[in-house]
Amino acid sequence: MHGVRATTMRLVAVAVVTVVGAGACTFAPSQPSAAGGDPVPVSATGATGASGPPEPAATPTPTPSKTTQKPKPKVKPKPKPAGCPTGERQRDVEAALVDLGSFGPITVDGKQSPADCKAIKSFQQRYGISPAEGRAGPTTAGVAKRLAATDPAKCRAGTGLTFCVDLTNQTVFAMRGGKVILGPTVTRTGMAGGYQTPAGNYKINFRNIKEWSNPYEVWLPYWQHFVDGMGFHETTTYIHNGAIGSHGCVNLLPADARKLWSLGKVGTPVHVYGRRPGT
Repeated sequence: MHGVRATTMRLVAVAVVTVVGAGACTFAPSQPSAAGGDPVPVSATGATGASGPPEPAATPTPTPSKTTQKPKPKVKPKPKPAGCPTGERQRDVEAALVDLGSFGPITVDGKQSPADCKAIKSFQQRYGISPAEGRAGPTTAGVAKRLAATDPAKCRAGTGLTFCVDLTNQTVFAMRGGKVILGPTVTRTGMAGGYQTPAGNYKINFRNIKEWSNPYEVWLPYWQHFVDGMGFHETTTYIHNGAIGSHGCVNLLPADARKLWSLGKVGTPVHVYGRRPGT
C-alpha cells in the first residue's frame, strides 16, 4: 500500500508541474541548450503566443468632425465699373466737343454717359492724349478748348495752299482756297528762354523725310524748314508735356506730320501768328 501511495503521489506531482508549465509559455517553440541538454524555451518577446507582451493597440485614423471649421472662401476682387470714369472737367470737355462737332453725340450736363464716354475716348485717341480712357481731365479739357478756340479766319492765307501756326492756341492747320483741308490739330512750339517760335510770314525752303539735328543729336522725321533752323517735324517726346516745349520748331503728332509732309513742297507759304502763353 505504501508503494502504491508513493507512486500515486509522484504521478500527481508530475501532472501538476506539467499543467503549470503549459500555462507559463503556451506553445512557445524551443531550441536545444548550448550544452546539449534539455531544450531551452525561446524568449517570448515579440512572439504571437499568449506569453508575448501585448502589442500596442493600433491608433485609429481620426475621422473629421462634423463641426470642423471650413476654410474661408477667397474674396474675389470687385469688378471695375463699366464705362468711363468721370473727370473733374467733364462739363468743359462736353462743351468743347459739341463746338468741334466731329466726335459723335454728347450731352453738356457734366455727367458721364456711354455716349459721352465714347466721344471723349475717340477725341483722346485722335490727339494722342494718354491714357485714352474717356476721363475728362485737365489735359483733355485744355486740348479741346484750344482746338475749339482756333479761328481759321485769323490765318492770312491766299488762294493757294498755306500752312497756319496759331501760337496762342498751340494749333496747326492747312488751308487752300479759304477752306481748312487739314486740322486744326495740336502742336508744341518754342519755349521761353530765347527759343520762342517767331510770328511772321515764311515759306518752306528745305524738306527732308528724316533730318538729323546737330545741336540736339536727334532725328527729326518729316522735316520742313521755314526759318532760322526751325521747321515742322514729328514730335520726339510726349507732345502734351507743356513743361518742356521745343527749341523753336513746330512739333506735330506722327500722323499729322506725315499728312502735312504729303501736302507741302518747297515754296509752300507758312503764316505764324499769335504768341505762345508764357513766352
